[in-house]
Amino acid sequence: MMPDLGKYADAVLGSYAVSIALIVLLVAVSVWRARRVRAELARIEERIKKHG
Repeated sequence: MMPDLGKYADAVLGSYAVSIALIVLLVAVSVWRARRVRAELARIEERIKKHG
């Protein structure tokens, strides 16, 4: 059930595609950074436990 976008169909669908791609990229970067920060915190906590 696609609405008729007329002569602007390419622009509208392209904008949707770019927006979805950017959202996916933002989520992926956020997850990657969160994992990296979590691993770094684990290393710091382990070092603190070893050295008091």
